[in-house]
Amino acid sequence: MKDSGQKNRRQFLKNTALTALTVGSVPNILKSGTSNNRKNVLQIDCNITTQDLFGVGPFYTENPPTLYNARLANENEPGTRMIITGRVFDLDCSKFIPETIVDVWHANDAGVYDNEGYNLRGQMLTNEQGFYIYETIKPGKYLNGNNFRPSHIHYKITPPGFPTLTTQLYFEGDAEHETDAASSLSSGQFDATNRIIPLTTGPDGVLEGTFNIIMNGNGITSVNDIHLDKGMVYHVSPNPFTDQLTIKYGVFKRSKVSLLVFDLNGKLIANLDERILSPDKYEAKWQPDNELLNGHYFVALKINDLQVHYMKVILQK
Repeated sequence: MKDSGQKNRRQFLKNTALTALTVGSVPNILKSGTSNNRKNVLQIDCNITTQDLFGVGPFYTENPPTLYNARLANENEPGTRMIITGRVFDLDCSKFIPETIVDVWHANDAGVYDNEGYNLRGQMLTNEQGFYIYETIKPGKYLNGNNFRPSHIHYKITPPGFPTLTTQLYFEGDAEHETDAASSLSSGQFDATNRIIPLTTGPDGVLEGTFNIIMNGNGITSVNDIHLDKGMVYHVSPNPFTDQLTIKYGVFKRSKVSLLVFDLNGKLIANLDERILSPDKYEAKWQPDNELLNGHYFVALKINDLQVHYMKVILQK
């Protein structure tokens, strides 16, 4: 079905890949649960994001540029390409927090920071579903006293109207964790346990990681479990795709159903289907307009005017 929505006016990532991320079940640290006092609240493994022992460090530069194209590292930056994505939640993981400033910076492949300009420095806002994403390279290591610091990315995270959280992100399997004063901490105020994330290798050798952030802030009620009795997008292929995407989805109750495509800023790109459907499995095709730019998009299923499930897809012409 042809694209009938608005065209994306911004350039997003080119020649990168990220496996589909199902919003309905946030990976790595969040699982669905209920309590006697709250329903549809994520409780299991809902670990508050801690500060880092080393704080902001000596290499922060004020007023970093805004990343409008989600690219922290330019195309010619040496190093292993890496994509980090995540979502910002409130303290009990019951709500996601849009319009949060996510400010990131790190060393280059040789372990050197740009202290003259803004290379490998930038900030972005989480979108209407609380997500952020950026492409960069895996940071190199550098000596800190007698030991090398593990590969890491600095974060300053500021929700609307709430204090900034300053922390650092680390990666599993790094041999320097044992001797590093910050990343080796496994308890207390600066516990780094849940800030050490796994990386997987996606298409084209791009590393992929997910870092969800849980902090103090006002958000929007999460709908992570709402697809369980309404419907879901269960497969998209191929992903990445070049000219046509096949979307398979299920409807669990007779409902008014819409299948929509949004860009990373939450702008509607296409309305692929809109009708009353009975419980069954369905399939739709998306053939984007030729002028639509490469990048990451969300395929969203709406049941009775409520968006219940998403998958992330990549247009790579």
